[in-house]
Amino acid sequence: MLANQEQFTKVTKNSIDSQLKAMHELANQALNSVTELVELNIATAKQSLEQTSTAAAQLLAAKDAQALIDATSAQAQPGAENALAYARHMAAIMTKAQADFTNATETRIGQTTRQINQLIDEMAKSAPAGSENVITLLKTGVANTNAAIEQMVKGSKQALATMESGFEEITTQLSAAKPSRAKK
Repeated sequence: MLANQEQFTKVTKNSIDSQLKAMHELANQALNSVTELVELNIATAKQSLEQTSTAAAQLLAAKDAQALIDATSAQAQPGAENALAYARHMAAIMTKAQADFTNATETRIGQTTRQINQLIDEMAKSAPAGSENVITLLKTGVANTNAAIEQMVKGSKQALATMESGFEEITTQLSAAKPSRAKK
């Protein structure tokens, strides 16, 4: 019995160490994604401020109503293009973060499952006669838990694919709807 307790303790310690490492990796990934979003927002704010200053100067320099209309119209397309570029960049950051989280989760689930199955197999070797049903129940429980987790990961991937598809459709529609600049 002591051997099983030592094995259980060792497997438990390894599992906890593995989970702590996984949490550390996920926290770093989350922090990197947040950093990228903050950098994107700062760059976008700077660009927006510069464009607003330029646009204001152009509007103030307008000599008549037609020049004012032309200056206003000229600002619409770059503004829409910038918003679209921002949305693309933000979606790329989010997509990468989601993929990183999904990969890390799948890796950790696989490792944890192997550890649990090894523990169950070790327990089964020294289990008393008649405990086969308990061992089978444990293995079934682990398999069912893994199936549920795989469904959640699959759903997450499908949601991400749907989001990407929707974003591509919006991008296509916005690109097709761009107003053409009138040339003089």
